[in-house]
Amino acid sequence: MAGKNSGDNRTRTSVSIFIIAGLCCFFYLLGAWQRSGFGKGDSIAVAVTKTAGENCDVLPNLNFETRHAGEAGGTDESEEVEELKPCDAQYTDYTPCQDQKRAMTFPRENMNYRERHCPPQEEKLHCLIPAPKGYVTPFPWPKSRDYVPYANAPYKSLTVEKAIQNWVQYEGNVFRFPGGGTQFPQGADKYIDQLASVVPIENGTVRTALDTGCGVASWGAYLWKRNVIAMSFAPRDSHEAQVQFALERGVPAVIGVLGTIKMPYPSKAFDMAHCSRCLIPWGAADGILMMEVDRVLRPGGYWVLSGPPINWKVNFKAWQRPKEDLEEEQRKIEEAAKLLCWEKISEKGETAIWQKRKDSASCRSAQENSAAKVCKPSDPDSVWYNKMEICITPNNGNGGDESLKPFPERLYAVPPRIANGLVSGVSVAKYQEDSKKWKKHVSAYKKINKLLDTGRYRNIMDMNAGLGGFAAALHDPKFWVMNVMPTIAEKNTLGVVFERGLIGIYHDWCEAFSTYPRTYDLIHANGLFSLYKDKCDFQDILLEMDRILRPEGAVILRDNVDVLIKVKKIIGGMRWNFKLMDHEDGPLVPEKILVAVKQYWTLGDTNSTSSQ
Repeated sequence: MAGKNSGDNRTRTSVSIFIIAGLCCFFYLLGAWQRSGFGKGDSIAVAVTKTAGENCDVLPNLNFETRHAGEAGGTDESEEVEELKPCDAQYTDYTPCQDQKRAMTFPRENMNYRERHCPPQEEKLHCLIPAPKGYVTPFPWPKSRDYVPYANAPYKSLTVEKAIQNWVQYEGNVFRFPGGGTQFPQGADKYIDQLASVVPIENGTVRTALDTGCGVASWGAYLWKRNVIAMSFAPRDSHEAQVQFALERGVPAVIGVLGTIKMPYPSKAFDMAHCSRCLIPWGAADGILMMEVDRVLRPGGYWVLSGPPINWKVNFKAWQRPKEDLEEEQRKIEEAAKLLCWEKISEKGETAIWQKRKDSASCRSAQENSAAKVCKPSDPDSVWYNKMEICITPNNGNGGDESLKPFPERLYAVPPRIANGLVSGVSVAKYQEDSKKWKKHVSAYKKINKLLDTGRYRNIMDMNAGLGGFAAALHDPKFWVMNVMPTIAEKNTLGVVFERGLIGIYHDWCEAFSTYPRTYDLIHANGLFSLYKDKCDFQDILLEMDRILRPEGAVILRDNVDVLIKVKKIIGGMRWNFKLMDHEDGPLVPEKILVAVKQYWTLGDTNSTSSQ
């Protein structure tokens, strides 16, 4: 009797396996038939594929929640994984291309030594940058604007150096940022109110801003609630950790300086540029630095200068500078502004505001009859490691700003560069198709990681931004996206990203990014590893991602399966929990998604395995 039941069970098992195998074959053929375009059951096949995909997108061993402690998991024992060790304690705040020791070997003239100087391949670190002991997840926005945990950036020097100016105060286990600055000790809000009486900040005309020499970026922090996003930069210098503080606060910022190299932004990118006592010698070298600001400023855009030498007649004694020097400095600035066709529209107290004319033709004859030199015909967006020139970038040839919509309408309006056919291979239809595609991708991401909409991730980076579709689809006041345009990308579309009211930067991922460790909460990369295949070592790129990602930060990689399998093997030794998943359209699509969470660990921790 027992034997008979056993035989029946085997028969039933065999039949079950046969039925399951038959159903799998049927749905596979149905899917292939649907994708071929010949089937009339397209809607059925799509629905089946979608349902199957939704049911499979379950990540039982990935926890996106902040727990402040990493749990080690197992790796696939069939693969040989190189375990990457932690770096020494001295590298906790290591910035490879702005390393202080290396910087001091370069000439100080024109701030050359504060520019990017990256280590050669043989000097690159091949280890994981540790977080300092006691590191915690930053406060959520908007609390992070005003408070930063001391353990995350334990540097008190600015609390002493800038005490009178209300930059930052140390209170127990946190830093508090009252919103003050050298030129606005009473607070950035009042200062911005003053600017808004002249500059149309509130109506969406001004959306993107550039803050040169930003300090701890309080100007950008307080512009946020007015729907203006500022790209702030400052050098890594004696003002220890100013950019690090900005990013800990949840404000967009990079390490940078106006020196000899062009800024890593496209032409006509910003609606407003700002300098608040930034100590930049604007009138020097025939106004070359103002010419560089002019290159990135849109026609009709605004330049704000607060502090010396503005209103020097009243303030020269307080500034403790000879009035003759200040008078000459302002004369040079006024002269350069005239050559650039900037019209001064306001001077009040120590703040002056110029507006760049929209109609450059009306000013062109005056320029031709002066000492001004117009730049030779070339791509004004080709800037990576290119030297600044003493010449004026012509307005024409890279966009029609008259048609630029106010924000937020411009987020999905057709950008002028595309409408005018200035991006090769990208028509209006392709742009709209790209936007639709990224709405679909982001919808899938939100099903995978349900924390995307919660504000858990404030600082987000897209390592290969394309037309900015990811950032546009994700857009929300709770977070911002740094859209990175790889310098080797087939199409240079960073200008389009800015025309959508987003911000970004050029970068070559064979080198380190201009930021401190642990400054991004979520990193997204679409097709990045395929782009850099045979260009540089995948491990170097992944180590850089790990450097700039916060403990318990998330990663979303979208790429071809063969590339992601190679990436997956490296990640196995990086203290990341991860999972390789099918495309949202199902397993037949060769493009896959790899999602990961960086484990929480700090200096001195010993656990070092990752889970799959």
